[in-house]
Amino acid sequence: MRLAALIISFLCQKSLNKVRDTSNMNIIEMTIHELHSALKSKKLSSLEATIAILERIKAVEPKVSSFITVTPEQALASAKNADEQIASGHCNLLTGIPLAIKDIFLTEGIRTTCGSRILENFIPPYSATSWEKLRDRGAVLLGKLNQDEFAMGSSNECSAYGVTRNPWDTTCIPGGSSGGSAAAVAAGEAIATLGTDTGGSIRQPASHCGCVGLKPTYGRVSRYGVIAYASSLDQVGPMTRDVADCAAILDAIAGYDPKDSTSVNMPVPDYSASLKEGVKGLKIGLPKEYFIDGLDPDVQKTMTEAIETYRRLGAEFIDISLPHTDYAVATYYLIATAEASSNLARYDGVRFGHRAEAGNLLEMYTKSRSEGFGTEVKRRIMLGTYALSSGYYDAYYVKAQKVRTLIMNDFIKVFNDVDVMLTPVAPTPAFKIGEKINDPLQMYLSDIFTIPVNLAGTCAMSLPAGFSANGLPIGLQLIGKPFDEETILRAGYAFEQATEWHTRKASI
Repeated sequence: MRLAALIISFLCQKSLNKVRDTSNMNIIEMTIHELHSALKSKKLSSLEATIAILERIKAVEPKVSSFITVTPEQALASAKNADEQIASGHCNLLTGIPLAIKDIFLTEGIRTTCGSRILENFIPPYSATSWEKLRDRGAVLLGKLNQDEFAMGSSNECSAYGVTRNPWDTTCIPGGSSGGSAAAVAAGEAIATLGTDTGGSIRQPASHCGCVGLKPTYGRVSRYGVIAYASSLDQVGPMTRDVADCAAILDAIAGYDPKDSTSVNMPVPDYSASLKEGVKGLKIGLPKEYFIDGLDPDVQKTMTEAIETYRRLGAEFIDISLPHTDYAVATYYLIATAEASSNLARYDGVRFGHRAEAGNLLEMYTKSRSEGFGTEVKRRIMLGTYALSSGYYDAYYVKAQKVRTLIMNDFIKVFNDVDVMLTPVAPTPAFKIGEKINDPLQMYLSDIFTIPVNLAGTCAMSLPAGFSANGLPIGLQLIGKPFDEETILRAGYAFEQATEWHTRKASI
């Protein structure tokens, strides 16, 4: 990061003579819509905005560590090109907007590590579809964001490139695995970001860092060019400062992709167009399994206040049950680890990744994987390999798939009676760095309220809903019907407009 900081400083200083004084504009706190308005009206240029955010990265990265790779040269070149597009009248909502993406997305010519030493020097020959869609709309790439290795973690403590810290309290975790994506938004290091969500990896960090994070329905956004963790669970989604920005990013990245066999070929609505329809008469379900005795008092208070806000807005509440929720974590950690064991078999020192010096082939395989993978990844590979092994396949993996079907059926049944569900995102606010790293079971339970959504394959969103007594953000989760992101975005927007939680900023 010290080299990156020097590069940023040099390139920004080189460009400063060409731009106006923007010190009176709080660029680092702007939303996509606010920055777009400033760019379109010529009050600000993309180059000026990009320089301001690169300088912000240089200033706060020593405290936060959101980035693995910063790309200042490419960012400034893209910003200049965006300004030319704007000047010629060819401008859409994302033209010239400085964004950053999780280091799990392949980016042609730019290092992609997935938070692992085994891919430390990997330069992809092509880019992920989701990033290409943003790039083709003129977005500016600031760099690649820190994450738990291969997206396996709930705290961003499992990255080979250091721990990302929560901008609201740098002694606390930002959440995981998309912790860098959430922290970058909260710290003003990007206008918006992309993350991935396999068991809560967008929603949980969004909750802990006070931003908006959406996990779309499985198949709504292409996974092509996204390094796989668990292929039947992974999904790409936006992390932003408000719900309108979240809808704008989803407008850009959603849609069928023939390169992704799991992509669903169905019409994509205009998510931004339906935001202001309100929630009067909306039926919101409250699953009793999510409002448990062990819920942190601050989280419980936040949920109670959120429910009252929705009542005032005209929503109706119905008590519901998802009876197989208790089995979700165990089911997830059999299916996800089994798929991870299969997906990560390719990193053997021959086809992909780090290769160790060794005297024979078997020793080379063993040493390459031992040196390249971190502790949590090794743990999950071993769990998954065991679940798939002869004699245990039916007892563990097959049974987990059957329970997954029961969990999916719970959701289908409930959505006959309600439009959305309201739940906590996590049982507690962000915890201290190091608090749970040596207790995997406690760490896994951090995702108890987000995992069922991935198993069911439906959509869900986290949005700011309050703060703990210690000043840490607490998120509200809205769960929607499959391919009904419109409704949770509309419900989230109504709540956001009726409250002020999303306007608070970390003081880092």
